[in-house]
Amino acid sequence: MQVSNANNVKIYNLSAGKSLPEWLTDRQRRKLQNKDNDVRRRLELIQDFDMPSLSNCVKVSPDEQFICATGTYKPRFRCYDVYELCLKFDRGLDASVVDFQFLSEDYSKVCFLQDDRYVEFHTQFGRLMRMRLPKYGRDLSYYPPSCDMFFVGVSSEIYRINLAKGRFMKPLQTQAIEFNCCEFNPVNYLFGCGSTLGHLECWDPRVRLRCGLLDIATSNFVKDYNISMIPEITAMKFKSDGLTVALGTSTGHVLLYDLRAMKPFMVKDHNYELPIHSIDFQDSQDLVLSMDTKILKLWSKNTGSPLTAIEPGVNLNQLCVVPNSGLIFMANEAPKILTYFIPSLGPAPRWCSSLDSMTEELEEKEESSGLVAKALFTGNWSVNDDFGIPLKTLRDIYMLGRG
Repeated sequence: MQVSNANNVKIYNLSAGKSLPEWLTDRQRRKLQNKDNDVRRRLELIQDFDMPSLSNCVKVSPDEQFICATGTYKPRFRCYDVYELCLKFDRGLDASVVDFQFLSEDYSKVCFLQDDRYVEFHTQFGRLMRMRLPKYGRDLSYYPPSCDMFFVGVSSEIYRINLAKGRFMKPLQTQAIEFNCCEFNPVNYLFGCGSTLGHLECWDPRVRLRCGLLDIATSNFVKDYNISMIPEITAMKFKSDGLTVALGTSTGHVLLYDLRAMKPFMVKDHNYELPIHSIDFQDSQDLVLSMDTKILKLWSKNTGSPLTAIEPGVNLNQLCVVPNSGLIFMANEAPKILTYFIPSLGPAPRWCSSLDSMTEELEEKEESSGLVAKALFTGNWSVNDDFGIPLKTLRDIYMLGRG
């Protein structure tokens, strides 16, 4: 485990450290831990939390009991039980997964959108059904009231599959050429999809009619940041209040809109000119988490001031924030699925509550060590009474250092 202090915010990298080969015996593992300090100090929060080559997607089930991830090579789907802190099952797939969606509270019903135009529906025992889309898909979303799956991609049409009838429904015809992302509003189930032309189209799934169109290219941020190309919408996220939406662009900007206004009330520049991959909200502190290929930034929704940032050094694919906690997962172009814990965002989840006590002990040790160092150099012992360090012990350390 590595600890960083970016902008005076503690960030604990739980995935840091060397990984041990699977073919080692228990005796060999113990010997290696005794010899290597990096192996002995590593923290394995979930056993086998990695992929053979890289990870594409990682998500937490709605009941927060299972963590599911997809990766390569070969294409596979892995499910982890947080109560057992280990791998529950590993399932092979026919093609790489673009994205997937939970259809139930746990892992028993999952829909996979694959890069070969196929859509697969899986249950507990394995693949139940697969269907082929007319065009390549890039994102999917689920509409529970009518059991419809919505797919957007390299087409001007929004494809729909009704899960109750098991067949395609009439697609929604749009004015866009291609779409990159889509999502349902958690409050009113307004369906939003971002196009390559920089348009956010909002549809009412009950009557299957478009109820709004937002063109981000007409806002002032295009002139303010000297953007010479049409910004594509590459990521989007609705806030839990139902009125705020965050749009990530291909130019590396994040725009916050109120659905009742045509202009953004906040624009955040990542300064890397890389497309935004994932966006999420942290409601308790009004924070926005935006991630591109290189960095994850945490900043204030109201002022845009940065809180902290995480730059792992590998290309990032998808962000996953455990609800009501400070635990973050990131799928990336490396075997390990990155795991970070930020205490300032929230407490640790219930299944790993020991992280709170562990981080508190580390902070107390750092304060104590800093206090001892200050006393050794200044000779001022009175400031150490509040930390429970005996004055006689500090004087002995001081005299030993001088001798």
